[in-house]
Amino acid sequence: MKKISIVIPTYNEEGNIQQIRKEIETVFNSLLNYSYEIIFVNDGSRDNTQSMIEKLANEFSEVKFIEFSRNFGHQNAVKAGMDYANGNAVLTMDGDLQHPPELIPELIKKWEQGYDIVYTVRNYTEKVSFFKKISSNLFYSFLLKLSDFELVKRGGADFRLLDQSVNDIFKDINENDIFLRGLTGWVGYKQIGVEYTAKDRFSGKSSYNLKKMFSLAFSGITSFSVKPLYLAAYLGFIFTFLSIIIYGAYVVYSFVLGCHISGWASLIMTIVFFGGMQLIMLGIIGIYLGKIFKQVKERPNYIIRSKNF
Repeated sequence: MKKISIVIPTYNEEGNIQQIRKEIETVFNSLLNYSYEIIFVNDGSRDNTQSMIEKLANEFSEVKFIEFSRNFGHQNAVKAGMDYANGNAVLTMDGDLQHPPELIPELIKKWEQGYDIVYTVRNYTEKVSFFKKISSNLFYSFLLKLSDFELVKRGGADFRLLDQSVNDIFKDINENDIFLRGLTGWVGYKQIGVEYTAKDRFSGKSSYNLKKMFSLAFSGITSFSVKPLYLAAYLGFIFTFLSIIIYGAYVVYSFVLGCHISGWASLIMTIVFFGGMQLIMLGIIGIYLGKIFKQVKERPNYIIRSKNF
């Protein structure tokens, strides 16, 4: 009997914990050749999420939990569950039931066909707001255009199944500011996508806003691509060039009309020119230095307050 480890990061999901466990149990009641474990990772919730998880863990042996000492972020919560998973395959999904548990048999089927990674591609219903669709499209467009390779599939989500051999590689990765969607594309292996229609949240309110979305996008790009560095350099050169053209034209215009202020034009041109050059250097050095600064401290990406393993 093969074992499937299901990793579910949670943050203020007290109204969803029982329901998602119940739906997963229903799914595996029809999958007679598979056992399973559910690993809830409490990412510093401020409601009764932890007490709900502990209650389920006392009632059902397949329920495991990891409680963080504070909020360390969604990606670190997923990574923690993957670090402790020991199934033949590891499946990650959100705890708000927007990732439908009934899709699990299809993911397992693709895995049994020989695919090492089975990722999902999300389709939105007509109920989803126009803003949500636009912001999501901007997110993936931003990633795809600035990445050195196809980090994520358009509509990709953190709802995926990984073979144990792939998950073991993820366990060995200990980089700061981790971006799991990008790493899934980076590791390679044999992959296939499965489309699904996103459900509405079963309970509660999403804390994932536009700011967090762009923060995640920028984190992914800077982790896998040097294009932002080139962009900073290009912008620096553009502003330097424009300063020469604009202020140069102003200098000529002032001299022709005889209304120039002695020394002002040359001083401004010098300041703007070297200011642009400094922005080029600072932009390049700053991004690299920021990444190095975070990584060399070697602080843990998460701290576990309690667990029942």
